[in-house]
Amino acid sequence: MTLFNLIQQQLGLMTWPLLICSILTLMIISERLLKLLSFGSLSKKEITQLLKGHDPKQSEQLQSLSVQLKTEKNLAKRGIAMLFSHQHFSQQLREDTASIWVQDKRQELHSGLKLLALIGVISPLLGLLGTVLGLIEMFKAIALTTGSVTPNDLADGLGIAMRTTAAGLLIALPAICGAQLLGLWANKVTYRLEFTLNFCNLWLQGVSFPEQKRTAKTTIATTQEVNS
Repeated sequence: MTLFNLIQQQLGLMTWPLLICSILTLMIISERLLKLLSFGSLSKKEITQLLKGHDPKQSEQLQSLSVQLKTEKNLAKRGIAMLFSHQHFSQQLREDTASIWVQDKRQELHSGLKLLALIGVISPLLGLLGTVLGLIEMFKAIALTTGSVTPNDLADGLGIAMRTTAAGLLIALPAICGAQLLGLWANKVTYRLEFTLNFCNLWLQGVSFPEQKRTAKTTIATTQEVNS
């Protein structure tokens, strides 16, 4: 007996719908995880390190950096490349361009999550439908029984009814949790992307963001001044 025949024997008529939902759930979660992991993000320190040694007034230098970053897998670096390729635009126009680009990437990051959430809603309903069909089979078996009803007469229909419900819930849980958690992760990547582009846009305008490093001696001296 093959694996599919065994599953079909356990789930009855709901085998194909539940199997399709489980395969789609696994595919979407795996694809979204790989996508989000490959996109990555940049911290403020990494952005500063990337821009170090470059002059916002040197357009040829920035154009060369843009060409270099355009081929990167990191989404933030590609965003910086897009911004630097429009360095001759006004600040407001660059902001509008970056906003449209981020909106497009937001939709790309959330692609498939609505379908995943829909599967999370449909799967328990399919399991419930399997439960009803299993109970119908059980009542048919009872109706065909001429003598006293034994547990064997109830086992097949009741077993399918319980198994389809369990299968629907087992598919729904990872689908709903995956849709929510992946959506939160996608939002975080988008927020970091917006910060990166705003940071670089202000850098093009000549605004600098020096990192303030406080040593232990400086902290002690400041505390002593406050106390005095």
